[in-house]
Amino acid sequence: MRWIFPNLQSDQVRTTMEHYKVPESIAKVMVSRKLTDLAQTKEFFSPSISQLHNPFLMKGMEKAVNRIIRNIESETPIFIFGDYDVDGTTGASILYTGLSNLGAKVKTYIPNREKEGYGVSEMGIDKAGKFSADLFITCDCGINAINRVNYANEKGIDVIITDHHIPGEILPNAYSILNPKQVDCDYPFKGLCGGGVALKLLSGLVKKMGFSFDLITDLMDLAALGTSADLVPMKDENRVFVHIGLKTLRTTRRPGLRSLLKVAKVDLDRDLSVTQIVFHVAPRINAAGRLGDANRSVELLTTTDTDIANQLAQELDQENLSRRVIQQGVVDDALFLVNSEVDLEKDKAIVLGSRGWHQGVVGIAASKIKEEFNRPSIIISFDEEGNGKGSARSIKGLDLYNALTAASEHLENYGGHAMAAGLAIHESKLNDFRNAFLAYADSALNVNDLEPQLYLDAEIRLFDLNRRFMEFIKKLGPYGPGNMRPKFFVTNANVIGNPKVIGNGDHIRFQVKQKQSVIDVVGFGLAHHYQNLILGVPIDIACIVETNVWRGKESIQLNARDIRLSSTE
Repeated sequence: MRWIFPNLQSDQVRTTMEHYKVPESIAKVMVSRKLTDLAQTKEFFSPSISQLHNPFLMKGMEKAVNRIIRNIESETPIFIFGDYDVDGTTGASILYTGLSNLGAKVKTYIPNREKEGYGVSEMGIDKAGKFSADLFITCDCGINAINRVNYANEKGIDVIITDHHIPGEILPNAYSILNPKQVDCDYPFKGLCGGGVALKLLSGLVKKMGFSFDLITDLMDLAALGTSADLVPMKDENRVFVHIGLKTLRTTRRPGLRSLLKVAKVDLDRDLSVTQIVFHVAPRINAAGRLGDANRSVELLTTTDTDIANQLAQELDQENLSRRVIQQGVVDDALFLVNSEVDLEKDKAIVLGSRGWHQGVVGIAASKIKEEFNRPSIIISFDEEGNGKGSARSIKGLDLYNALTAASEHLENYGGHAMAAGLAIHESKLNDFRNAFLAYADSALNVNDLEPQLYLDAEIRLFDLNRRFMEFIKKLGPYGPGNMRPKFFVTNANVIGNPKVIGNGDHIRFQVKQKQSVIDVVGFGLAHHYQNLILGVPIDIACIVETNVWRGKESIQLNARDIRLSSTE
């Protein structure tokens, strides 16, 4: 693993220390994060409602808001169609709850992953017609649904698209499109998730109809879930949604969220974090759509019945356990194929397909393969007719959307972002697609891109780690893409005592000393460094600094990301 060290200007660090009256350890992080401008820094450390943009700056907002108000006033039903992941289901829940509070008659629908596939479906449009809805609002999908929007128009149903995925060259013939990534949209923040766009739509409605903004604030617990889970940039409005939403989530009045947090064993006596959402809450919401009916996720997030909430939370918890077993089987199969069929000396990407893999877990499997081999990875599940659904995950240096566009002649459809995408392909086209994708990867990536890189914010000394430093680390959050938890490096630390291999034999725990300061270190997946820890020579540690809680007692510890012997130079 290659450590990338920061290039910090010493005069900037000194100026920051003097200006903000902070120690060097904190000043270094502020400089590395470009938190040196007073106004910008104040805004960053104090996310608030006042930082949200006017929703009517988004192209199509005025038209969409007026169209929805017409249905509210005439009591004509509105149909909400969401994607089956956390962003889509929380976004649909936001629209359902918000529109209901504004007096609308609303129905939600999430498509079946296996029967209907990704995006707007004809079945969904038909259901809207049966509900007597003449307005169909998408959430987290629809930006490339040209044929399906035409189908809705033929049925006399107007479509409002709320989405955040990259638009194609031709846009659907929708009544209105809300997507800040439209090339001619002047909205100042492009990084919203699907649920974020939905929340802006409701903000426009609340503003136009003269309702209290408390209706929007109340929905930020749901917005925090979707924003955290969809891994969009933790900047600008997203930072506000998550900052306020996590606080709201701790005391949420929604029975479903309370039940979900309980089965996920989230400790509400401590501060909720994006990490807890991503690794403990989101997988249970996703489990509904991966293995069964994702409409249950929306029901869980919107129900006011405690008994229903408890039952659904237990169901999703059990399905999440099943998902893990199925997922591990696909990952094991994929690892076998990589080791037996992929030339890692030559190929800069991995494209695998097989019949029998569960479509609901290919995204997670793609993430696991990408992490294992540090290469863009695509995992495709084919059914008995050879129709394939795949998920792609990338590394820095290769934009997936551009790569799939370059190989699109072999695909039935595709969509997504630079780092994550989905696709549909027939089995007969797999080899041609693989060759085209590998050719693109070969031109886009160099050998250095394939070596895992660890970007470090600053060097710290063990005596820097005190209560003030930890408060600063806390205030830097919420963390996510674009504002990741800072990583530090400690040099020339001496291992003391006996390192212990823990867990299933993959992890390690030990103590280090620097001058008179001693601190605990945990390294998950780093047990292979054990031999270096017993040599009696100094080591360097790349790590994050965190608060560990053990039997009710808090202590500061280093969570190691990599360990190496100190240089003798």
